[in-house]
Amino acid sequence: MTVDIVPELLEQMKIRVSREDNRAVSFTNKEAAYYYTQSHLNDHPEHAYFEGMNVAKNRIFGGYTLYADGRLLDNERAEVTVSPYSMVRAHGRLTEELWLFDYRNVLEVIVTGARTEIGISLKGEALEYLKLDGKTALFKAMEGDWIVALRPGKDQPVSEKGGVFLTTAAAGGFFIACARTAEEAVKLIEDTERQADALKGERVRRLAAFLQNNVYLRSSNEELTLALNWISLTMDQLVTRQQGEGIYAGLPWFNEYWGRDQFIAMPGAVLVSGQFETARQILLSFAEYQNRDAASKYYGRVPNILAPENIDYHTTDGTPRFIIQLQDYVKYSGDTALIEQLYPAVCSSIEGSLRHWVDDKGYLTHDDNETWMDARDAELKSYSPRDTRANDIQALWYGQLRAGVYFADYMQDQEKAEQWGRVADRLQKNFAADFRDPAYPYLADRLDKDGVPEFSLRPNQLFAFDLFDDREFKDTAVRTAWEELVYPWGTASLDRRHPFFHPFHLTEQYHKDEAYHNGTLWTWLNGIAMQRMIEAGQEETAYELFSNMNRQALELGVVGGLSENQDAYPQEGASRAKLTGAYLQAWSNSEQLRVWYQYFLGIRPDLILGKVTLAPRMPQELTDVQVRVKAGEGAIEADFAAAGSEQLYVYRFAGVELAAVVDIVPFEPVQIPVADGTELRIKIAGEKLMAELLDGNGQLAGQWAADVSADRAARQLQSGRIFDGIQFAEPLALSEHLVMERRTVAADGKTAALERETAALDGKSEE
Repeated sequence: MTVDIVPELLEQMKIRVSREDNRAVSFTNKEAAYYYTQSHLNDHPEHAYFEGMNVAKNRIFGGYTLYADGRLLDNERAEVTVSPYSMVRAHGRLTEELWLFDYRNVLEVIVTGARTEIGISLKGEALEYLKLDGKTALFKAMEGDWIVALRPGKDQPVSEKGGVFLTTAAAGGFFIACARTAEEAVKLIEDTERQADALKGERVRRLAAFLQNNVYLRSSNEELTLALNWISLTMDQLVTRQQGEGIYAGLPWFNEYWGRDQFIAMPGAVLVSGQFETARQILLSFAEYQNRDAASKYYGRVPNILAPENIDYHTTDGTPRFIIQLQDYVKYSGDTALIEQLYPAVCSSIEGSLRHWVDDKGYLTHDDNETWMDARDAELKSYSPRDTRANDIQALWYGQLRAGVYFADYMQDQEKAEQWGRVADRLQKNFAADFRDPAYPYLADRLDKDGVPEFSLRPNQLFAFDLFDDREFKDTAVRTAWEELVYPWGTASLDRRHPFFHPFHLTEQYHKDEAYHNGTLWTWLNGIAMQRMIEAGQEETAYELFSNMNRQALELGVVGGLSENQDAYPQEGASRAKLTGAYLQAWSNSEQLRVWYQYFLGIRPDLILGKVTLAPRMPQELTDVQVRVKAGEGAIEADFAAAGSEQLYVYRFAGVELAAVVDIVPFEPVQIPVADGTELRIKIAGEKLMAELLDGNGQLAGQWAADVSADRAARQLQSGRIFDGIQFAEPLALSEHLVMERRTVAADGKTAALERETAALDGKSEE
């Protein structure tokens, strides 16, 4: 490595990858480029197509092959180590190190240990070799209007032989750049090489500073700290400047800014990490493209894809999420100016829905393909019909209305606050009646166009529990969802007993989109599943899933990150399910981080109302944790320590003045005023919670005590009985699933098994 000093924190994060694991390795330049490879052999059935450098939506070149002293370097036999900033392959006495530079479309491949000569060939069938211009080889990129330049280091000569570009061992490696013209590409290499060590140092320092300042975490639990540090950094890889500031939905396919995905990802990606300016710019960018045509049925909606050449408003959930994330942003940042600036957008978003999409019961109606479960076949028929009143859409609409009231109150717009509050109340009242049936221990997934509930068991219901207050039903529904949908490796999109359940995402048995929302696991759904378990007092069960996802980041798939999907069932002979979909997905990483900060740590600021909720729900496995959370211009440091039956929570406040609401079940909540420089110490021993506040000089400023709440203790006991013996979902025999019976296709394009599925589903709907 050529950087003089690498912080110990990053050095400790290096992960060795075995040939058997052959993991994905991916880096972005934080702008518009990413480089993808596998540690030993690029053989992934879907991702291998994207090997090499990609810029925006263009594949530039498909990776490279190295040579040294007359022999090919065999990656399959290499020892591979991946760090947050580079990948190293050890080929015996030879070492290869790959770097992608920040904010530059430049890759450096360092080769050390060669005696006489090193060589490189660029891969990609559509890559066109143009010429050798002095010491630079030029190519036309595989896709798009890009030129690729390849040049040895240290001003060494280069020659070409059979597609291999050779230079002296003294070159120490190669630089590869892409730009719009050959001249720009050459200049980019020259400029990068001149300051390569400084640029690498900047990248390393950026990563270390992010861990130290934005997502600070210390614990004796090494797996926890290593996993969350990696997940935080791979999450931040996807926070880019491709088209202004935004969050990639995922790699390799989704390197663009999607509304739904960005708003789901925003809390875990940029709010809990204190990147408030990035969050602000994302919100402003989508507000700019809000539909302002009062005559359009999409009036008030924000687009799902932020691209001027492709404005698409066919997404119902994107706009409620936009408003809810505006609320989350101002709670964390205290940015009252943005409330005032975007209040007209809030009004339009709600008024447009009330005018065109809300029925007389207060429900937000929508088309069949306008929820997140939007996969359709070639004839545009939904694989998972959810029109016209899906439960998660109603939950988001309710959240949008309540956020609207929050903003209207701030703006002193009493008329709007009262109007929107009435709609929310009507929606809440009708939802509790229409989406429940005594025959089912869970919510209906949707009401159809005739108002008939459809009770497919899907995870969408987990978003809707804020719409009613029945604690016993909530607990029962959460347990039902967990045991039918949540496997040790993640949360399925449909329960395993449903006739349309598909146990595998990628299989020759059926098209993958058919399974996409009908059984396939979605890692991002773990977030709401864990949140509901924690709210029900089941943090130990939630932490089992949380730990499993941490281990996935450390041991499976892309190094340090979480995938989009997984099969629901393991393949024959496997102990866990196969990862599928995008190898690195923003909302998967972000939901793991959101639940950690907001529900396990329980730190939830609201600077507009001048308070912060401190509601830690720490699992027994964790005995010490230290974190820092940014809030506005200040920060909250939290230290947790447990020994036996005693727990100690210490909070230090810098640059904030708030009312701290201490909410630790089963004790009565306590509200304590805190200010800059104060330290709040909370001790729990037996059935007593004691708190003391120290001022900036370490002097006692106040003391508080809280007893066990009889009501909370009773609810805790009731929940304990409901959740007693809870388990993860387990695979059934494949013979239980009709989709696995498909063998031959009839003349009409259907199979007998598919016809039985349809008949079974019709029968289920009639029950």
